[in-house]
Amino acid sequence: MTMTLRIELTDNMFGEKERQLLTMGALRVSTFRYDNGIAALRVANARGELIILPFKGHQIWRCSFDGRELAMKSMFDEPVDTRSYLETYGAFFIHCGLTGMGAPGPEDRHPLHGELPNAPFQRAYLDCDETAKTLTVGGVYHYTVAFTVNYRATSTYKIHEAETLFDAKLDVENLMQIPMDLMYLAHANFRPVDGGELLYTAKKSPETVRVRQSIPGHITPKPGYREFIADLAKDPSLHHMLKAGQGYDPEIVFYIDMESDKEGYAHAMLKRPDGFADYIRYKPSEVRKCVRWISRTGDQDAIGMAFPATSEPEGYKAEKAKGNVVTLDPKGHWSVSMRLGSLTKAEVESVARAIASL
Repeated sequence: MTMTLRIELTDNMFGEKERQLLTMGALRVSTFRYDNGIAALRVANARGELIILPFKGHQIWRCSFDGRELAMKSMFDEPVDTRSYLETYGAFFIHCGLTGMGAPGPEDRHPLHGELPNAPFQRAYLDCDETAKTLTVGGVYHYTVAFTVNYRATSTYKIHEAETLFDAKLDVENLMQIPMDLMYLAHANFRPVDGGELLYTAKKSPETVRVRQSIPGHITPKPGYREFIADLAKDPSLHHMLKAGQGYDPEIVFYIDMESDKEGYAHAMLKRPDGFADYIRYKPSEVRKCVRWISRTGDQDAIGMAFPATSEPEGYKAEKAKGNVVTLDPKGHWSVSMRLGSLTKAEVESVARAIASL
């Protein structure tokens, strides 16, 4: 019989000095605050740790396993106390959405990537399962705008005692008596490496791996940028091996038609020169779209191998016109789940064979 102990997290549990909150075998949780007052959880297992911001978007700010930092390189050493997306841009994992997502067009009223990335979550908790040797960090955000929207979003991260992969999930409940339009993207930002090879479950053609050729307003293209996009549009395999000097400055975005294995999962990994890999899997049956994002500048180094998404990130109006916005019934539920983290050398070969077999 499995018994789960729940610990509700409150603001007064987080002080300036880091304090141990829980130890359960190799699983450990401590609380602290950054210098600007933002509350953080350090959740460690036998292989590494996550730093989670329980009340700020329920972001995973940092993620490291086996002595290696997985999170993107950015200009932000610490999170910033702001709701503005680009003014605190350095987390490993960010929930994006839900009433809008992507770069807003001229007729859109939602902020870049919606209200969720830095939303003030009202509730956070830990679920401790000693039998399964897992720890789940949960957070709840209730968002209401009169006459417009009323939803509850529940984010969870399940960490296993001795694994370098963890499970992320978001559940959304429409609390209104009318349908709700929903958009979502999981912004999982890994740190790329020269010589890294991208492997993923999709046909490799210009029709199935499409580079974004429009340039959003927050992007200022540099010399050679448009030419690099034109080359990728003809031959997307040019980006499968990461090389120094490639033109991912400030960013390149792809839309990929991912395929599922017999269990229903799509897989993507970045195989590193040292034999290890970064990895993510999800179910296209839950989210129809996959977005890949690469940004390699002098100040920022990031790769989103596969962002599970309900739509492309072109803003609400554009995606609504394409038929890409999800309609959630009155009192209806929607959810998405994924598994991500780091793979060992032995695990890499097994996953690579599985990807190649599709």
